[in-house]
Amino acid sequence: MVNEYILRAKKFHTKKRLGQNFLISKDVINEILSFANSDDTVLEIGPGAGFVTERLVEKVKKAVAVELDEDAVNLLDKNLSGFQNFKLIKNDILKTDLKELFADEIKENKKIKVIANIPYYITTPILLYLLGEMDDRDYEYRNMIDEIILMVQYEVAKRITANHSSKNKEYGLLSILSNFWAETSLVKKVSKRCFYPSPKVDSALVRFKIQNNPRTEITPYLKQTVRAAFSMRRKNIKNCLKASGFINVEEALSSTGIDYNLRGENLSIEYFYKLSLILKREEQ
Repeated sequence: MVNEYILRAKKFHTKKRLGQNFLISKDVINEILSFANSDDTVLEIGPGAGFVTERLVEKVKKAVAVELDEDAVNLLDKNLSGFQNFKLIKNDILKTDLKELFADEIKENKKIKVIANIPYYITTPILLYLLGEMDDRDYEYRNMIDEIILMVQYEVAKRITANHSSKNKEYGLLSILSNFWAETSLVKKVSKRCFYPSPKVDSALVRFKIQNNPRTEITPYLKQTVRAAFSMRRKNIKNCLKASGFINVEEALSSTGIDYNLRGENLSIEYFYKLSLILKREEQ
């Protein structure tokens, strides 16, 4: 049986510069849609040819798609113009004002869900755009969101969902940024054969369930402590912190019972919090 999505994808002039790889697996599309409910408002980032979108609009209360590619916008507008619950925005998602886009939901104190199959080279910028910095308690976009279902490279998915007990190369700054305001889980590994054109690597669906409270209390130097710890992968925690301008490193490590020779990837978020309570910087 011929997959209709493959036939339709082949008719579309995909653009390598935009990282366009269209999801053509019905099973994976069904997996994504399983997170959407009839009363949901959903933001879809990078809908492309609309294979997820055209199913999404039939399932949710409201769907808003933000797409940069003009050819994709024209196709989506043609295929989905009849749906009153669908809104299409031609724009770069990183330049889109979500407060304006979802003003009605904000007034009703209703949170949105996000679905994104994005170019892999902008995964981190989009995560920061949606989640904000870890020390920004009142970040407006994060406070608007209930959960995010994100398609990323499989190796990146392992980094996002890693903790200090994972392999050292998996756990890092991205892990902490992702899990400070959310609970993350790797939903499903997705073969590269599930896309057209087929990328060079496998992908994965990752779920971010946004939390009302951060993983730890936010201290003045928490973000700087975490970033410093991962600034030089081959250096131990003591040298990384000193190189980043902290002046009482030995005292802080001793007080928290952390071995000087450990590296940042060996420490949990909770240990970074404990360190940040004690550490002082040169500017003081």
